[in-house]
Amino acid sequence: MKRYLVLVFIAAALPAAAQEAEDPPSLMERGAQMFLEGLMAEVEPRLDDLQGLAQEFGPAMRGFFTEMGPAFRDLLSEVEDWSAYHPPEILPNGDIIIRRKAENPPADPGEEDAPKSGDPIDL
Repeated sequence: MKRYLVLVFIAAALPAAAQEAEDPPSLMERGAQMFLEGLMAEVEPRLDDLQGLAQEFGPAMRGFFTEMGPAFRDLLSEVEDWSAYHPPEILPNGDIIIRRKAENPPADPGEEDAPKSGDPIDL
């Protein structure tokens, strides 16, 4: 989406740059301008749809973040490492569970040096 917006701004700037130049636009400049105009014609309906979607969901999202923002902030401050958790699950009753991944217990530091059951013990 950001690429499209950048292209729209470039296409808008090309005619202004061409007007400032004293020489007529070269064939390459004219081709680039035609390409960007065609691209804008393709992208414009999608941008209109996106704007309509933003207007439709904007108030609901604003209300959601106003109510849930403090709870998310508290949750983010409590969790140190998000990679230690599975993705959230939504239960049939609507509860949301975030399960901690099974942790691999760290090996005891002296475990590698400890003699095995069949090894002789040097005294």
